[in-house]
Formats: sequence, structure tokens, C-alpha cells
Amino acid sequence: MRIVVLDGYTLNPGDLDWSGLEALGEVTVYDRTPAHLIIERSLGADVLLTNKTPLREETLTKLPGLRYIGVLATGYDVVDVKAADALGVTVTNVPNYGTASVAQFVFALVLELANRVGLHNDSVHRGEWSASPDWCYWRSPLTELAGKTLGIVGFGRIGMRTAEIGAAFGMKVKAYTPRVPKDAIGVPVQFSSLEDVLRSSDVVSLHCPLTEETREMINKETLGIMKRTAFLVNTSRGALIREADLADALREGTLAGAALDVLSKEPPDSSPLLGLPNCIITPHIAWASQEARRRLLDQAVDNVKRYLDGQPVNVVRPRPSN
Repeated sequence: MRIVVLDGYTLNPGDLDWSGLEALGEVTVYDRTPAHLIIERSLGADVLLTNKTPLREETLTKLPGLRYIGVLATGYDVVDVKAADALGVTVTNVPNYGTASVAQFVFALVLELANRVGLHNDSVHRGEWSASPDWCYWRSPLTELAGKTLGIVGFGRIGMRTAEIGAAFGMKVKAYTPRVPKDAIGVPVQFSSLEDVLRSSDVVSLHCPLTEETREMINKETLGIMKRTAFLVNTSRGALIREADLADALREGTLAGAALDVLSKEPPDSSPLLGLPNCIITPHIAWASQEARRRLLDQAVDNVKRYLDGQPVNVVRPRPSN
């Protein structure tokens, strides 16, 4: 069994090990794979593992021996699942490794927007506290979360955990989701329309997959529904937001702030959001705690093993056409 990992560095930069995977076959791990080498490195592989290296139809049709693709993530838009299915290639993902890590990071971003800890830390280290005539000062408004409304768009595992944390802060939680999951029973949330969630929330957090329906769902029109004092948080997929429209809203003051762990192009070569003082951007790290990465690697290995045993799990299917 020949197993190729096309972009293993972000999952395992050296603090984990590949021994579980190596027990299943002959393993080749590439730190990252540029577009012009995808086919060359994938030829002859029975199993491909990818995080962000795209596997489109034009690539898959040139890999006749390929039997299995394991996505080293929850989102699987890097793979043309419809083409893979037509070619008889099984595709799996890892759906729940990062729930705690990502939900925790959501509130790291929310709290940074609310309290601007980094801004005030920098101010103190520049000597501004030492030079202050008062015993305290603040360089931006400070916002208390208790009593505010948290709006969650998309209500899978991460959305549910985010709701629970928000409720622990004393926030009222609303959510929009096309389908209410069965395990949402007992989660402190009020389900409502997308328009109501956007219009009534003080903090909006995005937790949707990227589909044709959700692409750029946050745009001039939907931003216009939100409160001027609201914060927008995105730890899901960058292309959920039309970035030029968000930049306009932040510059014009029709939205108070945004905190984004994802952008539409990663890494960005340019973005209208870069440099805006009321837009916090982190380099897609909400998923990347060591604990979460270890769970991801263990589950990815188990996915391969279960496939080889003839009992595949976490198989993703092509989304039905509308």
C-alpha cells in the first residue's frame, strides 16, 4: 500500500509522528506540494492525504491507481468529491477533532474585540502607562459580553460548543441553520432566520461549510442588516465573506469590528482587509492546538485503517444538485 501525504507540515511540523500511518504501508510525506508537482507526486499512490492541496477532476482523472483520499481537515472543498465518486475513489474527512480548539479560539477573537488586550499591552510597553497622569486609561471602548446577543450562523459541533461558551458568558444565543441537529437538544439557543440572527446580534460568528449557497453570504446586503456596534467573527471559510464589502463597512463605521482566522485566499497576497485597525486577522490557526492536531492525525490514520479493513467511516458524498 503506497500512501502519500501531499502537505503534512501544517499538521505535523515535527511535534507529532507518522508512525501510526507508517504501520499501514509505504509512506511518503511532503511538507507541501506546489500545483505543478501534484500529479507527479501522486502517481502510483493508492492513498492520498491532503490538507489544502487541491485535487480537482483534471488531476484525479490522471491518477488511475488512486483508491482513497483522506482530507486532513473537516472541510473538504479542496477535493472534487463528485469527480472522485464517479471514479470510484473514496473520500473521507475528519469531522470533530477541532471542536474544543476552534470554539475556544472563537472566544479568543471575541474577547480581543471586546477588550483589546493586545492594544493595551502594546500601549503599556511603549511607556504610555508610566507617562499617564491617571492610574488607569483605555485606548478603545471596552465591551461586556454578559447580556449581549451571540448569533451563530451554522450549527454543527463547533457552532454548538460556541453557543455553550457564549451562554456561560451570560450571552443570549441565537442561531440560524438549515437543519437543526438532533444533538442540539439541551443547548441554550433560540433558532431563528438568518435575517433575524444578523439583525439582532451583537456578535455574529460564522460556522458554515463553503458551498455555492454560502459563498459570499456576508456581503453589502447582509452587512447592512447588522448593528453598527456589532462584531463579526469568522473561523470557518474565508470565502463566506465578500471581503471588499466587509472592508467598506469597517472603514465607513457601519460595523464596529471583525476578527477573522480565515481569508478567501490563503496566504493572502493582498486583501482590502489588511491594515484596517478594526479588523483582527490571524493566520488560520483556530484548529492548530497540539491537542487538536494529535486528534486529527489519529483520526486520519484510523480512517485509512478502517477503509483498508473494508469498513470505511467519515465518508463524504457529493452534495446533491439543486
